[in-house]
Amino acid sequence: MADHRNGNGQPNGKAAGAGSPYSIDLPKFSERLKILYSHWNKHKSDLWSSTDVLAVATPPPSEDLRYLKSSALNIWLLGYEFPETIMVFMTKQIHFLCSQKKVSLLDVVKKTAKEAVGVEVVMHVKAKNDDGSALMDAIFRAIHAQAKLDGNESPVAGYIAREAPEGKLLETWADKLKNANFQLVDVANGLSDLLAVKDKEELVNVKKAAFLTTNVMNNIVVPKLENVIDEEKKVTHSVLMNDTEKAILEPSKAGAKLKAENVDICYPPIFQSGGEFDLRPSAASNDELLYYDSASVIICAVGSRYKSYCSNVARTYLIDANPLQSKAYEVLLRAHDAAISELKPGNKVSAAYQAAFSIVEKDAPELVPNLTKSAGTGIGLEFRESALNLNAKNDRVVKAGMVFNVSLGLQNLKNQTNNSKNQNFSMLLADTVIVDNDKAEVVTSKSSKAVKDVAYSFNEDDEEEDQKLKGKAEGNGTDASMSKTTLRSDNHEVTKEELRRQHQAELARQKNEETARRLAGGGPGTGDNRATSKTLTDLIAYKSVNDLPPSRDLMIQIDQRNEAVIFPIYGSMVPFHVATIRTVSSQQDTNRNCYIRIIFNVPGTPFSPHDASSLKFQGSIYLKELSFRSKDPRHISEVVQQIKALRRQVVARESERAERATLVTQEKLQLAGNRFKPIRLSDLWIRPVFGGRGRKIPGTLEAHANGFRYSTTRQDERVDIMFGNIKHAFFQPAENEMITLLHFHLHNHIMVGNKKTKDVQFYVEVMDVVQTLGGGKRSAYDPDEIEEEQRERDRKNKINMDFQSFVNRVNDLWGQPQFGGLDLEFDQPLRELGFHGVPYKSSAFIVPSSTCLVELVETPFLVVTLSEIEIVNLERVGLGQKNFDMTIVFKDFKRDVLRIDSIPSTSLDGIKEWLDTTDIKYYESRLNLNWRQILKTITDDPQSFIDDGGWEFLNLEASDSESEHSEESDQGYEPSDIEPESESEDDPSESESLVESEDEEEDDSEADSEEEKGKTWEELEREASNADKEKGNESDSEEDRKRRKMKAFGKSRAAPSSSARKRSKLR
Repeated sequence: MADHRNGNGQPNGKAAGAGSPYSIDLPKFSERLKILYSHWNKHKSDLWSSTDVLAVATPPPSEDLRYLKSSALNIWLLGYEFPETIMVFMTKQIHFLCSQKKVSLLDVVKKTAKEAVGVEVVMHVKAKNDDGSALMDAIFRAIHAQAKLDGNESPVAGYIAREAPEGKLLETWADKLKNANFQLVDVANGLSDLLAVKDKEELVNVKKAAFLTTNVMNNIVVPKLENVIDEEKKVTHSVLMNDTEKAILEPSKAGAKLKAENVDICYPPIFQSGGEFDLRPSAASNDELLYYDSASVIICAVGSRYKSYCSNVARTYLIDANPLQSKAYEVLLRAHDAAISELKPGNKVSAAYQAAFSIVEKDAPELVPNLTKSAGTGIGLEFRESALNLNAKNDRVVKAGMVFNVSLGLQNLKNQTNNSKNQNFSMLLADTVIVDNDKAEVVTSKSSKAVKDVAYSFNEDDEEEDQKLKGKAEGNGTDASMSKTTLRSDNHEVTKEELRRQHQAELARQKNEETARRLAGGGPGTGDNRATSKTLTDLIAYKSVNDLPPSRDLMIQIDQRNEAVIFPIYGSMVPFHVATIRTVSSQQDTNRNCYIRIIFNVPGTPFSPHDASSLKFQGSIYLKELSFRSKDPRHISEVVQQIKALRRQVVARESERAERATLVTQEKLQLAGNRFKPIRLSDLWIRPVFGGRGRKIPGTLEAHANGFRYSTTRQDERVDIMFGNIKHAFFQPAENEMITLLHFHLHNHIMVGNKKTKDVQFYVEVMDVVQTLGGGKRSAYDPDEIEEEQRERDRKNKINMDFQSFVNRVNDLWGQPQFGGLDLEFDQPLRELGFHGVPYKSSAFIVPSSTCLVELVETPFLVVTLSEIEIVNLERVGLGQKNFDMTIVFKDFKRDVLRIDSIPSTSLDGIKEWLDTTDIKYYESRLNLNWRQILKTITDDPQSFIDDGGWEFLNLEASDSESEHSEESDQGYEPSDIEPESESEDDPSESESLVESEDEEEDDSEADSEEEKGKTWEELEREASNADKEKGNESDSEEDRKRRKMKAFGKSRAAPSSSARKRSKLR
């Protein structure tokens, strides 16, 4: 097969057969052969020029980068490029002329072609030293014979006119074709239209190529440029080109998990600066040094291929841009976006260029002569699909599945300067765009082209600052050159803050528009945020009276088998299911009488919601409380303990049953079996832990065909995690922590033991938590101490390496095509961006990752998906505050906000910078807000929220007047040291249901509130009497009532004479 530079030289289909490293994917061949013949028949008269025969000859392999339609057809139809091969398509036959080796590979298509389109495949084997003339004559005879049958004496033969014949075989073929009494026509247009619309597999290849391209741009090109400029290195364009090309050919360098044999460059990467610019695709990087002085422009273009499918991205970077450059770039950016937005199914191709032209003509008419004459071309197996040229004259219609390289530039612009290096400049933007059913998807969007990301400010011309710093340097006897670095740093920081403010203003606008659309559509964000109460099933202890156990005496009995408690009431034994009992308690009075008190779940009371049973029997009368007296304290104690134990058991069982009932059914795990050996990681602990009272033991995590399986030596301790249920996967090596861990955050809950969870973690302790008892303080130079520390370091490094190896192998597994739609990859939290805070009840170190904000060491775990965040409000931010709070508001307004308390103020700038770089809009406030009330107001009247400016009511910079909003601020104030309300913990509708936790049950039973215990009639009467005395009768005067009230508090303030009389009376 050909070298991969000349096409797809590597297998692109099924596994190799015995005797050949390549094999043709027959189902794909069948499908695409049908598409070819259907397209040919449908568009024969226009795109295919009424051809009766299609003759496609592929030239010999070449080391040069080139794009040929013959090679593209080979790869599209057969999966590989077949050099020095002639293919002739007729209505009844397909002829292949090639070597014996290629014929042996192509033989398998005979049956498939017959079944697909009813054609016969004829193979012509060319001997090694034969020029193939005799075989060509046989093909021509077959063509003429078919033409005679069709009544056509001079058949029309289509070929690719622009591809000049190369090699002896193709030259002989070209000469014979011209002299074979055929009407020759060019079919390049037909082939271009055939290959223009890509299927799903082709689009996946384009997306993977785009993924590699953007990774190279973000992880290799931009950091390299920043390093060169920041350290003022001298590097040539050609060196940058070579480094970038190596990164493309070794995807792991750019952080792309793609196989190196499937990738290649589209063209040598292009780097241009210093006044010499060429915006043509054929441009090359010269050997001049990268020029990055003030008012300079750098153009970078990178293109990569995955399985021969191309992608492209180009960016322009501005160094200390002057007003002309800034304006030109902003206009170009708007024009580029306008062109992309017009690439919708049904639009003409020319609409893209016309949209870009209109923007330039309207916003900067002086730049119209400098605008490129095209906005790009189609892209796919060819880098430039010329039939889809985005110019002003192309009237072809855009279709879903087309892919475009939208490349727009401004060329030959001039600065008013005498410096030849930045007198002339050009600008270029390019993105790979896939046309979906209703819009255009920019698959290279991860490489930012926003002004804030491409404009660098290193201005060193602030003369006043320079003079001050120079004077200080001379006075101190230090080198005056230090001023350059200091000035650059200071100016950079100021500019960065200003850019952040501008970016946040733009985010605020976008966020308000997005929220308005969502609320108007009635999507997530509407509805009440109240949890639904859990219902009780029909509870039946005994089906009939005959099932009651025989009563020994009129004593309380516990029937463990039927889960019932039988109470003696008015001489009869009355059974109650244990689930109807809310609390049970006992106490002893001074006369050594023991009392047992049973409180039942009564529907309709403040702490007991209506369940299904109460709604079914609405006319029933419910018993609220029972009390019994006994002289036997031991019996009372046993009864209380037995009821509690039985209730705890039933609650646990019903809780697990209710949780399992809400689980989403998972697919079945497909074990690796003989196909491949499962990827294994041993001696892991799991969180949440399995239930049971036995000793906990570690287990093994295995990656199988469609999920993970964790199991221990115990048969019942096993957890399956499907790849399709994984929302986020994290790998966190031990640095300052005691554990190395893998963490999976899931879409849907699963059961781990008897616990329902969305977070499953596997970890290993890298150091033994052991404290030496006895013995004094050891020396820092103690050899045993040093050796022990070294052993701990070695153990930690080995564990981290084992985990890293497991993660890499799983990432390679997830990179296979069948998992392409899951978009799975292990994410590693970025410790350098972390900060301390209190997300729940204890302080923790919270760390951002590329997609989430996480805390994975302390339980409960914190995993917040960044794409689900609406806004972030930084609360209690102000001068003199040592810490502040961060409130995260989610796009789904049904969810409670998440508040992270007590974040040190030293982390404020870092958090702002992180939020800004992740395109999350944040606000600041001086007080904590009542978010439940705010969200309720928004969902109750979304239109008023939109009309009043959306989230801008949080913007302190918009209005600094506290007095205008004092009433609103007071209403929303909530002290920071009070725990925020949580529906799941505090909602009374859930707290007293049957399905509740053991801890809550024990709390209820151990420490009952005064309200639950109730009061005796004597106590209630005494309280009422005291209240009457305090209030007095209605006929009493105000002075009398006040006097009684004062006296009740022991603070009598009557007149002196009255006081004297009272004192004399007491004597």
